[in-house]
Amino acid sequence: PPSSFLHSSAAMASLHTLLGVVLCSLMVSSSEILPQADFDLQAMAGKWYLIGICSNAQWFVSRKANMKTGTAIIKPTEDGGIELSFSSLTNNGTCRKMENLANKTEVPGKFTYRSRYWGYVSDLRMVDVKYDEYGLTYSFNTRGNETFVVNRLYGRSLDLSAELQEKFRQFCLQTSILPENIVLLPKSEECPLD
Repeated sequence: PPSSFLHSSAAMASLHTLLGVVLCSLMVSSSEILPQADFDLQAMAGKWYLIGICSNAQWFVSRKANMKTGTAIIKPTEDGGIELSFSSLTNNGTCRKMENLANKTEVPGKFTYRSRYWGYVSDLRMVDVKYDEYGLTYSFNTRGNETFVVNRLYGRSLDLSAELQEKFRQFCLQTSILPENIVLLPKSEECPLD
């Protein structure tokens, strides 16, 4: 009967609305991204390899083709912050190094710092960490009127499973990064130690 047709059309319209809400809910805002529960700063310390990076920042989009793996050293400070140092070899064989001091916040696993290199203010969160294997970080950055997200995938070794790489890819998509701006970095030699 016609009334059941109207009923099913309304149900379909409701289903379409619901699907739209679900799809929109897959995109998350920065306030919804929380650090890993029971974050352990001491276990996070040490050497990591930068395996993947994704961002909607203009500087990243223009430089991503030339990026390679690098090494990051995380050192806890006495007051609960972290010293972050990163190094990578450039295409001409020189070593590029960056260091930042990130201050702890009231939330374990959440830190803030001003980039010494780029000048932006970063809200950094340790989102998903298995301390002997991988770390997934999210940072929401501001510089003047510009805001951008940078997500990073770190590994204790240069080789991470396809499942972890896909987990990183999905996380990037959820934080509104375009697929073409998700990069698993080609392996590179490490910078020589000082």
